[in-house]
Amino acid sequence: MASMRDIRRRIKTVRNIQQITKALKMVAVARLQKAQSKAAAARPYADEMIAVLGQLASAGGEIQHPLLAIREPNTIGIIVITSDRGMSGSYNTNIIRKVTEMIHKYGNNHVKLVTIGKKGRNFFAKRGFDIIADFPMPTSEVAMADARAVSARIKELFAAAEFDLVRIVYTHFVSALTQRVMDLQLLPVARPKGDEHAKVEDFIFEPSPHELLGSLLPRYVDTQIYRAMLDSLASEFGARMTAMTSATENATEMIDRLTLDLNRARQAAITRELAEIVGGAEALK
Repeated sequence: MASMRDIRRRIKTVRNIQQITKALKMVAVARLQKAQSKAAAARPYADEMIAVLGQLASAGGEIQHPLLAIREPNTIGIIVITSDRGMSGSYNTNIIRKVTEMIHKYGNNHVKLVTIGKKGRNFFAKRGFDIIADFPMPTSEVAMADARAVSARIKELFAAAEFDLVRIVYTHFVSALTQRVMDLQLLPVARPKGDEHAKVEDFIFEPSPHELLGSLLPRYVDTQIYRAMLDSLASEFGARMTAMTSATENATEMIDRLTLDLNRARQAAITRELAEIVGGAEALK
């Protein structure tokens, strides 16, 4: 059995860790509320943009645009969104596992990565994967400017035929306890198709549908990346909150076990001292 000094030292260490996990949990809870609200607010806008693109495509007929270019997928770009920080359970691990599966599916020679977040960048860089661009992942709040920086680089690479196909892998926020890894095609933008059975509204577009669609397509890419980053940040906070809650509870259980071990060690020491006293008294008779 460990000495009482060792047990006390372990209890002190676990209590210090418990204070850290409690603090991280409280920070995650506070930031989750704001991130969750922004992620929820961005979804209707992104969904409505898809609907508008469908209306424009139906009114504009056959449309040519660089972001609609369909090529043989020889080079596939994968946007990987992870976090800059750890302590978030399996959040980053799930993303990395999904991207690794995709690389094996398409072939290492056909995949180039664009990473958002240090965790994904560090993992794939150490293993020699081709990272063509990397960006930091905001740790508290995602701004539209952050998404546009990524989007501008992606559109530039796709227009230059560096990428024939672009997919984005991120974590969709469902709730604080549930996050789901998503793999979506970003480029080429899927040609919007209206429902043939739906009623077609008689809109008058000014300027022409072709010009409007050409203007909206780049914004569509911006919006999808922004939405993915918002979802990812909310998911990160949710995963961190859950992980830190579990870690705090585990620390409490460990302190209880160590306290019990300390009491047993103290009782054993007292019993041993009493036995020595009684033995000494008997020897003096």
